[in-house]
Amino acid sequence: MTILSDKSIVKSIEDKQIVIEPFNEENLTPNGYDLTVSEIEMPGEKKISKGYLCIPPNNRFAISTKEIISCGENYCAQLWLRTSWARKGLICSFGKIDSGFKGNLTLLGLNSSKDEVNIEIGNTFAQIVFEKLSTPAEELYSDRSGNYQDQKGITWSKE
Repeated sequence: MTILSDKSIVKSIEDKQIVIEPFNEENLTPNGYDLTVSEIEMPGEKKISKGYLCIPPNNRFAISTKEIISCGENYCAQLWLRTSWARKGLICSFGKIDSGFKGNLTLLGLNSSKDEVNIEIGNTFAQIVFEKLSTPAEELYSDRSGNYQDQKGITWSKE
């Protein structure tokens, strides 16, 4: 696999091989793109889409990205928590974005610190790193399981 540079990401968007909507050039990094927070929710609490949410110590939360992401048959992606959030004590578990996936991303995390952490709508939270597959995928995510295909907003486990 090859990791896409900023130049390759822009070209792949122009060629409609990957989608980042809306695209903000300021979020482009040398080898990825910083995703922004659209919604935040803690289990059993009200979802917010304006302002910020205070995450108490030892509490789980979910974030939905503002961006819709789509990977074509030649691409997949991985997610990385921005280190500024890790330095505050957030721990996140991210999956791979499969070839053929399209939708908002739901990112799950835990505040492992002893302090409250405020997460504001519109903040950048995670970096997506696109990878080019060695060959096109034979069967896309949308054809295999597609459980979270075209998801909008925060989507908790469907299992």
